[in-house]
Amino acid sequence: MKQNCECVFEGKPKGGQPTLLSEIYTELYITEAGTEGVNDEHEMRQIEAAPKKRRTEDTAVKCNNIFKLLYGRKTPIRTVLTKGVAGIGKTVSVQKFILDWAEGKANQDIHFIFALPFRDLNLIKDEYSLIELLHRFVPELKSLEYTELFRCKVLFIFDGLDECRLPLDFQKNESWFDVTMKMSLDVLMTNFIKGNLLPSALLWITSRPAATNQIPPKCVHRVTEIRGFSDAQKEEYFRKRFNDKSLASRIITHVKSSRSLFIMCHIPVFCWISATVLELFSKNDRGEIPKTLTEIYTHFLIFQTSLKKDKYMENYETKPKEYSNKFLLKLGKLAFDNLEKGNLIFYEQDMTENGIDVTETSVYSGVCTEVFKEEYGLYQDKVYCFVHLSIQEYLAALYVFLSNSSADLLKIEVNQALKSKNGHLDLYLCFLLGLSTDSSKSLLKRLLGQTRTSSHNIGETAQYIKGKIKENFSPERTINLFHCLIELGDNSLVEEVQRYLNSGNLSPEDLSPAQYSALAFVLLMSDEELDVFDLKKYIRWDEEHCRLLPVVKNSRTALLNSCDLTDENCEVLISALRSNCSPLRELDLSDNNLKDSGVKLLSAGLGDSHCKLEILWLAGCRVTEEGCSSLASALRSNPSHLRELDLSYNHPGDSGVKLLSACKKWIQKCLIFLRVGRCELTEKCCEALASTLGSNSSPLRELDLSDNDRLDSGVKLLSAGLGDSHCKLEILRLSGCRVTEEGCSSLASALRSNPSHLRELDLSYNHPGDSGVKLLSAVLEDPNYASEVRITSELPGIQTSCLTLDPNTAHRLLSLSGGNRKATRGAEQPYPDHPGRFDCRPQVLCRESLTGRCYWEAEWDGRVALIGVTYKGIRRKGRSDCLLGNNNKSWSLWCYTDRYSVWHNNKQTDIPIRPSGSRRVGVYLDWGAGVLCFYRVSSDGLTPLYRFTSSFTEPLYPGFWVYRNSSVSL
Repeated sequence: MKQNCECVFEGKPKGGQPTLLSEIYTELYITEAGTEGVNDEHEMRQIEAAPKKRRTEDTAVKCNNIFKLLYGRKTPIRTVLTKGVAGIGKTVSVQKFILDWAEGKANQDIHFIFALPFRDLNLIKDEYSLIELLHRFVPELKSLEYTELFRCKVLFIFDGLDECRLPLDFQKNESWFDVTMKMSLDVLMTNFIKGNLLPSALLWITSRPAATNQIPPKCVHRVTEIRGFSDAQKEEYFRKRFNDKSLASRIITHVKSSRSLFIMCHIPVFCWISATVLELFSKNDRGEIPKTLTEIYTHFLIFQTSLKKDKYMENYETKPKEYSNKFLLKLGKLAFDNLEKGNLIFYEQDMTENGIDVTETSVYSGVCTEVFKEEYGLYQDKVYCFVHLSIQEYLAALYVFLSNSSADLLKIEVNQALKSKNGHLDLYLCFLLGLSTDSSKSLLKRLLGQTRTSSHNIGETAQYIKGKIKENFSPERTINLFHCLIELGDNSLVEEVQRYLNSGNLSPEDLSPAQYSALAFVLLMSDEELDVFDLKKYIRWDEEHCRLLPVVKNSRTALLNSCDLTDENCEVLISALRSNCSPLRELDLSDNNLKDSGVKLLSAGLGDSHCKLEILWLAGCRVTEEGCSSLASALRSNPSHLRELDLSYNHPGDSGVKLLSACKKWIQKCLIFLRVGRCELTEKCCEALASTLGSNSSPLRELDLSDNDRLDSGVKLLSAGLGDSHCKLEILRLSGCRVTEEGCSSLASALRSNPSHLRELDLSYNHPGDSGVKLLSAVLEDPNYASEVRITSELPGIQTSCLTLDPNTAHRLLSLSGGNRKATRGAEQPYPDHPGRFDCRPQVLCRESLTGRCYWEAEWDGRVALIGVTYKGIRRKGRSDCLLGNNNKSWSLWCYTDRYSVWHNNKQTDIPIRPSGSRRVGVYLDWGAGVLCFYRVSSDGLTPLYRFTSSFTEPLYPGFWVYRNSSVSL
């Protein structure tokens, strides 16, 4: 095994000497990873995000220590699953582990290591017992009794799960426990991985990310991820690769000058490809150094298929370029046919099906040994493979480019790639477009001689792609179109946006849809992650700002509140939540019409083990019990990170809060802040919340139950938890909960029982009475009370009975009655001239201004009415800018007999709730918090219609627009 592992494949050996692993090995960055969730993005997009990941948050694991327990953990590790994108170094890590063991440098407690790559196991068709399988691969074991072997510590390494062609049906395969029993290899493997066969053995499985879900999480005791080279390790690799320090420095400088190349060098294989190409350019002074990916790969192919002095062609009559052309077309067809299948390895049957004569594979291997390899498996079975997935994608593109003469080829392939949900054709498309440029065609002539290729107008193709960018494709596919433009040499859109950014005068209204997408690309490709991404800075009435949503993936805090998002936009956010490289920790989605369907989509990302989100705000998103059920499911799956949850101004009901309270691991280990204000809660949910407060391990420090106006009887239940000595709650908000003297008595008793933690109690806008205030004051004045608690107990704000209509603002078609509390539209009134009077719009304002917290109701009749609030400075003369809601000074609700809509700053939002016969509207204002809510009032209670959030800067005045022959009254 030492002999098999001490050398590594890295191109043709120089001077006839193999490359020793110890000479070029550069330590890879390996971390612990989650056990669930598969990132189905194209691996190149995962690579782009990887360098930005905050490595301080990772648990690093050295390759030789993957079976060693971390400090504080006691569960033994039997099975380790190591994942990483193609070419990241999984197989080399396996080699290094075995080599260090064989040389006595590490893991000397392991007596035997058996490396059984899946590419070798794929060749087995007969039934075997576990013992017979070992004898097949290691005949020397036949002389050893298997009982003696299995008393030793044994490690089995299964490299390349993504190459496995076995079904691995863990659900249906029968369970077997006898190591001498013959069975199919599929059944044998599932029983081995489950631990039914040889449970004392250690297992190490490696895989690309997309295949890891083949193994049930319960069968895996540790998941690690190979993350490739850090920036420092990239430099270390190049300095080890070249003895000439000056050459190494020049190559490092060039790689750093191109962001795309520097990112790709995160993968060790790409470091090698770049080094191969750039070394020849630096030594031979071959002109301008390649910068695009297509140029790098084309030069690489030219160098590796250089046949002028190749000994393999000496006995062949075919002209070298003609031979090379035919060979590459066959190789390209193999690559293209297997691209969608995801196959990276091939056997004799695959070769034959693609017209490749396996008797000449030694020639193919000699001509192109660094592009396509003929290998003998660890135990001498023959397999074939491309060196890396990206080379397969390049050759697939080359095959299509050379073999398809259609003038519309590029447009057809652009459309085809845009249909892909996971972007599996993204890089292929980039290569195909890159090959169509004049510079690439010149290079191909050097490689293949004169070839017939269709003439493609690059400018026309670039314009076609820009047209597609304007269309409404998924943001991820649109972002890839910018990578395609780079391969075509067209950076105009990106340069335009960069000029806007550099000028400091970026106005959303000035940007076209294509420029919005270009802005997303620029922000995503930034060297550094964004601390705060506030989508409201880019908001537009036509929702083009939604093209920027992919930027969330590169942001630590994403403020998407009040951005007119819907459930359809949540698909993009799932990608950011699931990404193992995303820095996203805080997400504010408040005041968007997400509904339960959107929350369900978000929960799919929130429950993924890669998700590290800590703060989630969903206030005013129309979430009901159904949405809470989705959240609860996610929090049971991934309970370790979310510490703040805001569900205020929704309608989850008591049952929804109970569902969340039942997530014990999350509640007891992680949740610090819970906000469920104005959620129509009653005393029924308080028992579950009290249990949370009294838990001896709960980290909950702040609980906001404000404006749930039927909680007085529930305060007694809450107080039972609050008075528990285990309760560590520091802030409790019960504002507007109709707490009476009885509730104050319970709270005072709780504070005496557990005096050490609570430091803020908000009882404003309640009805404690003098006796209730005295009860709480007595606790605070008690010299034995250890804590200082700030108790807020303000009086309620202005109620309906305090509001009156101002005759000096009333339009002349409105008559006021009922003590100036009703406005009716009819005959013209003889009002005197006044600067505050509306002259065109039939509107009237209230005399009283509102600040603080206020609730009032209005009733209307007729076909339609408008109810709203405004700053005093709204225009009174004219039509367009005077209507409530048509400017940035006012907010309004239009009430029809069959529907509602809200308006602000001349922007309309339809509300999917019907009046259902109700003619009464409730309006709640929390001026200090910047909240304005409208409700439908009926015999069933209050139904939330819409919530505006704003930073109010002036007092607000209620106002009304009245339809002809109709009225509105307070």
